[in-house]
Amino acid sequence: PMTTLRTIGYEGATLPAFLAALARAGVTVLIDVRDAPVSRKKGFSKNDLAAALRSAGIGYVHLRWLGNPKPGRDAGRAGDIATYHRHYFARLATPEAQAALGEAARLAAAGGACLMCFERDPTHCHRTLVANALAERLPVEVENLAPDAVR
Repeated sequence: PMTTLRTIGYEGATLPAFLAALARAGVTVLIDVRDAPVSRKKGFSKNDLAAALRSAGIGYVHLRWLGNPKPGRDAGRAGDIATYHRHYFARLATPEAQAALGEAARLAAAGGACLMCFERDPTHCHRTLVANALAERLPVEVENLAPDAVR
């Protein structure tokens, strides 16, 4: 059976709107794929976010090895997509990242999983590359959530 794997970015979102989008979509576990799970945005650093999710009945897993390393993030911000991809795919090839991908696949296969990073637009975020890598391992369809989307 096809499983839905969701992705979300918190750029421009408030924590309540972010949590509401996850709840509406039936997310049961949030997979944080940030290299550094810290944020200047209130509520989105690892411990605060994990606590808020726990209160909402949603699990939290941080898979640092699926994060984009700083040189990749810097290249992405500079619009150098080739360098951004080179850094990210080099990281994804490491044994640690492959193990993290296995863990993400296990969580995704159970259903209710959502990959999270910062960028609002999934086409500008490596979470789409993670989702694509998972889609090679599992029968998943990817659905991108927007924190202020209302159905």
